[in-house]
Amino acid sequence: MSSGHRLRDVEQHHPLLAGNDTAAGGPGEEAERVWFIQDGCGMVCAFITWFLVFYADFVVTFVMLLPSKSFWYAVVNGVLFNCLAVLALASHLRTMLTDPGAVPKGNATKKYMESLHLKPGEVIYKCPKCCSIKPERAHHCSICKRCIRKMDHHCPWVNNCVGENNQRFFVLFTMYISIISSHALLLCGYQFVTCIRVQWSECSDFSPPVTVMLMIFLCLEGLLFLTFTAVMFGTQVHSICNDETEIERLKNEKPTWERQTRWEGMRNVFGGQPSLLWINPFAGLRLRPLFPKRLRKGGTEFSV
Repeated sequence: MSSGHRLRDVEQHHPLLAGNDTAAGGPGEEAERVWFIQDGCGMVCAFITWFLVFYADFVVTFVMLLPSKSFWYAVVNGVLFNCLAVLALASHLRTMLTDPGAVPKGNATKKYMESLHLKPGEVIYKCPKCCSIKPERAHHCSICKRCIRKMDHHCPWVNNCVGENNQRFFVLFTMYISIISSHALLLCGYQFVTCIRVQWSECSDFSPPVTVMLMIFLCLEGLLFLTFTAVMFGTQVHSICNDETEIERLKNEKPTWERQTRWEGMRNVFGGQPSLLWINPFAGLRLRPLFPKRLRKGGTEFSV
């Protein structure tokens, strides 16, 4: 039997290997912590992403829409663009702060191995880098320093791995960014045509050179982000439908697991039957208390 089949047999006999951090023998406190990768390059890229979205919103709102003589044109496009920007940033934030499916670090201990009650001949695999029991389709990320279940890739723009638990938010992020990039390009094209027909000083509150520079930079940003995110969106949807991660495709790994159908893969990633919740990055959001435990001070109990 191949190593993949042997690993699947182990997981069937020992469901702890496919559970969450607390079920798999990881420390309970780790599951309560906010997931955030302290990578310098990733944090800079995430900051640049937010800065460029805010820049696009500034140019669209204050350079093109507010000076417009058409009230409804400014209102409709302003509300639409800002709503899409909020959804894009919310998707980015949830992708960045969601545990992508990290395997408990350092759980390959002798005590835990004995608790699995392995039968003679059963094989499990240990990651030598993070000292964890490695489930099937998990890969080690050198940046996150963890093994990630169904790891697709590590994206510096979201400062996180794209894996089993946050792939949905990454797909939504790429979708919304591609939509607002297209919207910004259309608004820029309409603004250029309008300013050519009339005086440049009348179509914007900024001076003509400043207006042209701001709009040109927005067009370049829109083209770059539209190309990048549209390709990533199509790649992610294709991977979900084929039940194959990007790492597995690049390594040309033969599937040792039973592949799901396209709709099963989409339902597993986005959750449930098709609905508006699929495109809602706020669905299932739970705000954790900053101080979950009760604090005592001077005999008085404070619950936060």
